[in-house]
Amino acid sequence: MKVELSRFRIKENKSARVDEWLKTLNDNMGELLQTLDREQMRFEVIFREMIDGEEYLYWFSVQDESGEPVETSPFEIDRQHLEFHDECIDTSYGMRDAQPQVIMVPSRIAEAMEWRSPATSVVEYQRRELIFGQK
Repeated sequence: MKVELSRFRIKENKSARVDEWLKTLNDNMGELLQTLDREQMRFEVIFREMIDGEEYLYWFSVQDESGEPVETSPFEIDRQHLEFHDECIDTSYGMRDAQPQVIMVPSRIAEAMEWRSPATSVVEYQRRELIFGQK
């Protein structure tokens, strides 16, 4: 399983659009759950925060390695997601990834998620900021 926590900076003056998008996601949960199945996403949570006047979104997820990428999705909500990303995510900032160090999952939950050994998803810590997709 892939355990990820990624931070993205929102482009300036896009807060209202982020509000709209998060409402769209909450209002279309049925379609979202279908696309999560296709991606083998066990669960996904989006967080939002402000730091020193800049706005960020965080994606926390646990996903089976065999999941399909969002780019190949037949679902309209995923096409909209990619458009939202292009419109509102500051790619000059890149995607900051945290590194999972301890994973605590009760055995009954791990079994329900078909996650044989959560401890194998821990990664060796790299003493540097992990930035992906920075231009």
